[in-house]
Amino acid sequence: MTGLKKVQRALLSVTDKTGLVEFAQALTTYGVELVSTGGTARTLREAGLAVRDISELTGFPEMLDGRVKTLHPKVHGGILHIRGNAEHRAAVEAHGIEPIDMVVVNLYAFEATAAKPGVTVGHLIENIDIGGPSMVRSAAKNFEDVAIVTSAGDYAALAEELKAHQGALSLETRWRLAKQAFATTAAYDTAIANTLEKIAAPEAEAPVHTKDDKPAEFPAALRIAYPLAMPLRYGENPHQRAALYADGSGTGIAGATQLQGKELSYNNLVDLDACWELAQEFDEPMVAIIKHTNPCGAATGASVVEAYRKALATDPVSAFGSVIGINRVVDGEAAEEIAKLFVEAIAAPGFTDEAKERFAAKKNLRLIEVKSAQPGQVIKQVSGGLLLQDADTGRITASELRVVTQRQPTDAELTSMLFAWKICKHVKSNAIVYARDGQTIGVGAGQMSRVDAAKIGAMKAVLPLQGCVAASDAFFPFPDGLEVVVSSGATAVIQPGGSVRDEDVIAAADRLGIAMVVTGMRHFRH
Repeated sequence: MTGLKKVQRALLSVTDKTGLVEFAQALTTYGVELVSTGGTARTLREAGLAVRDISELTGFPEMLDGRVKTLHPKVHGGILHIRGNAEHRAAVEAHGIEPIDMVVVNLYAFEATAAKPGVTVGHLIENIDIGGPSMVRSAAKNFEDVAIVTSAGDYAALAEELKAHQGALSLETRWRLAKQAFATTAAYDTAIANTLEKIAAPEAEAPVHTKDDKPAEFPAALRIAYPLAMPLRYGENPHQRAALYADGSGTGIAGATQLQGKELSYNNLVDLDACWELAQEFDEPMVAIIKHTNPCGAATGASVVEAYRKALATDPVSAFGSVIGINRVVDGEAAEEIAKLFVEAIAAPGFTDEAKERFAAKKNLRLIEVKSAQPGQVIKQVSGGLLLQDADTGRITASELRVVTQRQPTDAELTSMLFAWKICKHVKSNAIVYARDGQTIGVGAGQMSRVDAAKIGAMKAVLPLQGCVAASDAFFPFPDGLEVVVSSGATAVIQPGGSVRDEDVIAAADRLGIAMVVTGMRHFRH
């Protein structure tokens, strides 16, 4: 430890009061004078601690509904003056400015306020913290003399260090806290800028959120500030470093809770996101079995166990070592069945006690409890920049389909086609999915040729293909892909349409006696 500096006076002004009293008590153990504001001062006094009001320190009252209380030379001069600079010392002494050696601040919960239903623009603006970030930046800039504490998570470690050094903190600690503080204000400003950019007009009583929160245009600057959630053992391969960053919402795979199992890997997380997103496409119980981000089996059923058995039957060989996504709480019966297979991880909204007990014997199996996240925008890195697009939330109902063949699809074929279409959306292009009765039969994924995707999907089929339906994520550019699908056993096909040779493809469908519908919507997935 180097550069130890005693803490003699601390300014505390926090929104999140978790652990505040205990930390303040630790400070007073070493004779630290507490200076505080508003609700923070009240909390400390109610705990029996002696607190000096900020107005007493500044000689100026809090005013303008609390907008002005710490924006004062006696606050910032006390924080910013360099103790080793004789001119600085003379200046603060001449103006009666008292040194402040520690600043404990966390900011107005702007993001939490912005997320509330019905919040107005005026209320949101009032929750933009001004004094807090100013004090944070001042203290962080002068880290050689001042400790800036922005997270309640640091209180315990700081209390231990103060104890070890009789009320002093090291330069290493002050530097760590300063870097963390600047990251905090950067993230805070990013959240404000990103939120305000979506608001068309500054009408105080207007709601912040509308039915369509998507901005009319993409932002002039893409601002990203996700805190580190956890480092990972490695990336896609052992020679690559990796880490997970989360948006702090506690939703989706990044915000999920791991209930048991080994540490999650980069590839686990990518596959978990793929299977979770696919499972969320369905209202009825659904199981998606994923290998390398593609479904090797997917099915719906009356229960989780029925859906799982159907999904597994698609390709039990590929399912070995898979990741599974389920859109229902996993019960004991389903757990008993799934536990028979070697699985890397399972993502679900919850697990019953019986399911947890059954899975406990498989100590390496990761159980991931997930809360659904709102669809956001998708970012992909390219050399020299980033691509940004809206998430593919497109869905098609039966009434939106257009039958283009002489033969109309049966009700059963129509239901199966809509199921296959949802699955196909989550298969890497070029994609062909064979399905029947809420169950995938064969999946052809990630092929350079749509004909090859059709052939591979049929080749992978374990279950009978005769009488199934097929989905294609994009149009058939020539009749040859359709001919492979039909020769494999499909009696109905769903595809986007839109090829310059649509008439040739439709004519081929009529010649082959199948039903074909078009969606007018493509689902490329690269």
